[in-house]
Amino acid sequence: MSHDEEFYRERRLPPYVFAEVNRMKQAYRAEGRDVIDFGMGNPDLAPAPHIIAKLAEVAADPRAHRYSASQGVPSLRKALARYYERRFDVGLNPDTEVCVTLGSKEGLANLAQAITAPGDVILVPDPSYPIHMFGFLIAGAAVRPVGFSDPEDFLREAVHACRRSIPAPSALVLNFPSNPTAQVVDLDFYKEAVRIAKENDLVLISDLAYSEIYFDGNPPPSILEVEGAKDVAVEFTSMSKTYSMPGWRMGFAAGSARLVDALKRVKSYLDYGAFTPIQIAAVAALDGPQDHVAEARETYKKRRDVLVESFGRAGFHIPTPPATMFAWAPIPEPFAHLGSVEFAKKLLEETDVAVAPGLGFGERGDTHVRLAVVENEQRIRQAARALKGFFAKG
Repeated sequence: MSHDEEFYRERRLPPYVFAEVNRMKQAYRAEGRDVIDFGMGNPDLAPAPHIIAKLAEVAADPRAHRYSASQGVPSLRKALARYYERRFDVGLNPDTEVCVTLGSKEGLANLAQAITAPGDVILVPDPSYPIHMFGFLIAGAAVRPVGFSDPEDFLREAVHACRRSIPAPSALVLNFPSNPTAQVVDLDFYKEAVRIAKENDLVLISDLAYSEIYFDGNPPPSILEVEGAKDVAVEFTSMSKTYSMPGWRMGFAAGSARLVDALKRVKSYLDYGAFTPIQIAAVAALDGPQDHVAEARETYKKRRDVLVESFGRAGFHIPTPPATMFAWAPIPEPFAHLGSVEFAKKLLEETDVAVAPGLGFGERGDTHVRLAVVENEQRIRQAARALKGFFAKG
């Protein structure tokens, strides 16, 4: 192999769509330009003080710095089971149906390694969070994108793919509330998904990272609320957005004992689990007061409303997202011909406002850009003023 030739798993990855915009952001900041960044879903809020205090307290114990447990310490797995009982009325066995992960991203990627053989067909929503696709691509699978316009169409297209794909698909990824589209679904959707999975011998992988960031209507359900879902489904949750702990890398897989066990086995060879003080602090987060979660939700809601209203007046129409910390916005008509990458670059170049190109979430995302409400209300209004001048020039 020559030194300039890519390795096998590298070759399976397409060029990173966000790279160009990220390079521009870095260059502009180095020049001293004030970039208002809606591009990355990187929460700017701090965790609750009692969570940080618990981290510091446990870290002060000299014994806390030894190897931890790959599948998570028992107290944290029990805390996650209590959360599911409290929030979803779902009973979980913390020993066999829960695994702690280094953020949901690591869990999704390692589950893909655990359950995928080269050539397996995996159904993934398009558009979708990149790891849903790339985790399986790295594992050697063939990924079949399933167009996502509305939930019923999505399930119909998934059934169609089950009948037409050779070999038949082995897994279907679900992500609601959705990153990037912010789409939500009800329990009837999950009931139908479980029925389809059992009929077609599919594994269901549910990404529920945004379960606690919702604004309108009922709290989003879990697929595990469906009777019999644990026969076929595993669900990933994360502390990153709910508790403003993204850098702590703390997430969970829960559900099917068979799937959780497969994930645990792969992880046992690859890591020793998260730093124990982080795991114990996560117990404090799950079991402690939840007012910070409600406050974060309210903060994102206010920002969402300011974004939709001020950007709308500037000439950038953004549909109001019912959940998540994201807005999924069609590229304004005069710029639609550019596609999402060129539009995002032009916007950054001329207004110092950064957004994520929709193409990074799948081919069908190229007509949109994603905006994360990780800037405060004043900065959102500042961005709107810059956009107004940009759209006026047309």
